[in-house]
This record gives sequence, structure tokens and C-alpha cells, in this order.
Amino acid sequence: MKTRSYKVLFIAGILALLFTTSCKKQLDINQNPNVPAVANGTPSVVFPAAVFGTAAGVGGEFGIIGAIWGQYVTQSAFSNQYKTIDAYQLGTADYNRGYRNMFANGLKNYQFVLDKSKETQNWNFYLMAATMKAYTTQVLVDLYDQIPYTEALQGTANLTPKFDDGYSIYQDLLKLLDTALAKPLNPGILTPADKSADLVFKGNLDNWTRFANSMKMKLFLRMINAKPQEAQAGIEKLYADGAKFLNTDAALTGFTNVKDKDNPMYEQNIRSLNTPDNLRASYTFTSFLIANNDPRAKYFFGTPAPTAIHQGDYTGTNSSYKTATVLVQRPDDPVVFMSAAESYFMQAESRERYFGGDGAKALYDQGVLAAFAETGNDGSAFIAPGGAYEYPSGSLEEKIMAISTQKWVACAYGVHYLEGFFEKNRTGYPKTSAVYSELDNNTVNPAYVPGEFVTSKNSVLGPGQLPKRLVFPLLETQANPNAPALVPITTPVWWAL
Repeated sequence: MKTRSYKVLFIAGILALLFTTSCKKQLDINQNPNVPAVANGTPSVVFPAAVFGTAAGVGGEFGIIGAIWGQYVTQSAFSNQYKTIDAYQLGTADYNRGYRNMFANGLKNYQFVLDKSKETQNWNFYLMAATMKAYTTQVLVDLYDQIPYTEALQGTANLTPKFDDGYSIYQDLLKLLDTALAKPLNPGILTPADKSADLVFKGNLDNWTRFANSMKMKLFLRMINAKPQEAQAGIEKLYADGAKFLNTDAALTGFTNVKDKDNPMYEQNIRSLNTPDNLRASYTFTSFLIANNDPRAKYFFGTPAPTAIHQGDYTGTNSSYKTATVLVQRPDDPVVFMSAAESYFMQAESRERYFGGDGAKALYDQGVLAAFAETGNDGSAFIAPGGAYEYPSGSLEEKIMAISTQKWVACAYGVHYLEGFFEKNRTGYPKTSAVYSELDNNTVNPAYVPGEFVTSKNSVLGPGQLPKRLVFPLLETQANPNAPALVPITTPVWWAL
């Protein structure tokens, strides 16, 4: 993936604004997100602030939750920061910052860009804002199932917007993307300032079109359990219309090792806490990598054979936990919104489900190779005949399992952990183990299959239960009388298994 750079002063100003806003205590989400952006703002000024709002959410608090619930990492046995996440013990007051960032700094500003772009018929920025609004909203819906949508972002006209159901929101996002894709783009009017403001693709409108099409595919694939006919029709139409999909990462890059200019998860988990030790290798993830001699283990954990903690066993007495391997985080890590690998895997799944598998193997192989390349490795031997990740020739379900498992691994790059967690809830892969990965005598359970999810050792939920969502944040439950009743985190969102 190519690293895109941008002016230091520009990013510093936007980041300072973003993190100052995100750190305000108890920001009222029913006021701040609904306050219109500065009336004299322009899309090129407001759009980058919105992108940072999204990145701060998915790459900050939500990234940490995704990393733990996606069983890539687990809480250290010798620190305390994320025990409530690993125990599935989150309440309304926990981790509201991600919600704030994505609503107040993200969606509010995307809506401003959409309105201004429509007013001036600047369809270039309209497509950018529509795609990022769809992505940001999709993440929030997939976390909470219901969020304010049709009545949100109206300023003082409505400080208590109703919550819309996830399916209705998905339908509207698809309409928004269709509208944006139907507009005539004009790369000739993009100024140098416009290109600099596009922190994702630097003004490459073909990539934005591909990202929008890929977002449509993702939304349709999310529907396969709840709305199978609609999902199939939508994906078949994408191909009938000749849609092109992402072949590069949609990501925010250019972070540096300076406070408030670094990767948001690094900023929150390492710089702000002044310790790198909280997030340790999870046995769930590393057992899979080691069993397959996967060289990406060294990229993620600094060693080809990480010493891991069994998921959620932060009270355990296993002597190896003292030296359990810490997750490698870099201040310049990107925040990936959608990777090329993810796009290839989605296409492979679509070809398997709806086109008799035509072209699926080639797309799967491209996905594996792209995911390896992100970490500086070559995956050719792994997809070759007899390789650990050779595409299966068996049933459709075996192929979906292979695609989904490789997508899970790929999502460990670029703080993209949430997507791995979401896909587990959609497809059921990786499978959930019938046993815990460790026996009471601190040895590995011989019945455990490497890479299968387990219920956290210190889970407050029932046996075999895993989290499926977040509860509504205090920002909403206290201030908005239209907030729905709280739902247990074990309740699937509308599209999940």
C-alpha cells in the first residue's frame, strides 16, 4: 500500500481540532452532532475533519474493542485497562468517545459536505462524502443496530431525534450511494487544495467510484442472513452494471510519531496510557498463525512465535503470561476503512454465492496475496497447491469458511479489527470452539482447534456466549428520550446470525 503524505501544518490543525473536541467530557451527542458546520465552510475544508472523525472512532476506542472481541489480542494479566471489554462487561457509560467522534466529527461534517456539494453541483466531493457517510453509518449500525438517522443532524430543529432501525438505514445508504454514483464526475475541476483535502485517495475519483461500489457490495453481503433475496439481487445488479471494485486500500495514512499526529489507537493505548503492555497476543489468533507457519505473526507481534494469553484469562496463573507477547503498534500505522484484500474477499464470496464460483478462486488468491503484501510478506506459497491457504475444492460452506477466515486474519492490519468482529457475527467464521483453549492445569486443551473463538475466561455472560453489539451510549440514554430500551450485548444486530 502506498503511503500518502500531506502538509504537516494542515494535518496538525485538523488533528488538534479533532482531539480537542473528542476529549471534552460528556459532550451531548444530541446537540453537538446536530449543530450545523460553519456556514462559510467549504467541502475541501470540512471533508478532512470528517475523515479524521471517522478514523478516530474506528481506529481509537472502537478499534480496541474490535481487537479484543475479534480475539486478536487480550488483556494483559499484569494491567487492568481493558478488563471490562475482555469480560464483556460494558455498560452505557463505557467507551462513548468513539460514538462521539463518528457522529459529532464525522457524520455532521459529511452531511455539511453533501449539502454544500449538492448546492454547488460539485459531484466530486458529493461522492466522497456519500461514500464516507455510508461507511461511518454502517459501522455505527453494525455496533448498535439502531441509531438516530432520518431526524439526526438537524441542528436545534431537533435535539432528540428518533432512532431508526438498521435495515431501513441500510436501504437509505444504498440509495445515497446510487445517487452519488449516478452524478457526473469532473476530475478537471479538482484544485490542488481539493486533492490535498482528499486524505484517502488524493483526488483519484476512479478509486472513489470503486470504494462506493465496494460499500454497496458490503451492505448487500451483510444482508445475506436477514434479506437473502435482496442481497442476491443487489449483488447481481452490481455485476450486470459492470461495477468496478477497490483494488487498493481506502485508508487514512500519514501519521507520525508526534502527540496528536499519530495513529489514534497508538495515541490512546500507548501514548496516553504511557505503557505498551495492556494488549497482549491472544491464543485464539496466534495459535492459527503458528499452526500455519504464517510469517505475518512477526509483523503483528514482533516474533514468529508469540507467547500468548488465552482469551480473557487475565487472572490466570500460567507462568508464561509474565512474558506474553505485546501487540506491536506503530505510531504511523494507517487506519484502514476498507482494504484491497477485503474487497477481493467480498468479490470472491459474491462469485461463490451467486455465480457458481466463476472467478472466485482467483479473487480469493488476490485477497490472500494482498493481505500478505500489507505486512511485507509474500503469500504465493500459501495459496499454491498443497499450501496452508490453498483454496478448497469442496462445498460452498467450506469455501465461505476459507474466505471468511482469511478476511479475519487480514483485518488485523491497519486497526481494521472491527471488521473481523463484524464478519464473525455475519458468517460464523472463524467457528466458535466447543471447549476453552486451556485446561485447568495451564496446558493447551488438546480438543481445541487453532483459531476458533472461545468465550473469555472471565466472561460475565453465560457459557458459550459472545458479544454481538454495544449497548446504547450514555450520551443518548441520558439526553434523548427517544433512545430505545437497552438490549443485551448478546442480542445479534439485525443482519447477524
